Amino acid sequence: MSGFIAKQPNGLYCRFSTVVDCPTHWNMTRNDYLSNVTGTVVNPQDGEEILKYYLRPFEDVIKYFVPNNMTKREFDELIKTMSS
Repeated sequence: MSGFIAKQPNGLYCRFSTVVDCPTHWNMTRNDYLSNVTGTVVNPQDGEEILKYYLRPFEDVIKYFVPNNMTKREFDELIKTMSS
């Protein structure tokens, strides 16, 4: 697994990369994700399947964050943005 999609508290979506241990895309609408804005969706049908069966809880974004490629301060600010 190189990453996962989670639904943010504000109802939008984010992609968390397990390669860089932080979010790489955030505040995506469903259409943004299905239109392959992340570069990780093979086709809209695969994207729909991921959103239906493999959507991860937002708590996993917080759980798996490691301050290697994003500072804790940047991450905390981003969490605020994703929550409002």
